[in-house]
Amino acid sequence: MSDVEIEYCVPCGHLNRATDTAEVLLSTFGADIDRVALVTGDGGVFQVRVDGETVFDKAEDEYDIDAITRSVRTAL
Repeated sequence: MSDVEIEYCVPCGHLNRATDTAEVLLSTFGADIDRVALVTGDGGVFQVRVDGETVFDKAEDEYDIDAITRSVRTAL
């Protein structure tokens, strides 16, 4: 079982994106994930980590929930 963290920028208004991502990951991988944690941040951050390893970073890629889901599947 794995832990997923979604760190999102509060001032940028990424809360909806973070909760949407959490919902998709839980509905897709619920049996394989111990928890999904939303972690507040700033500076434009939007990162998804599986067991501490970054699998998505908005600074490097465009937000694409399908691509994030594939990256999480690979990490699991």
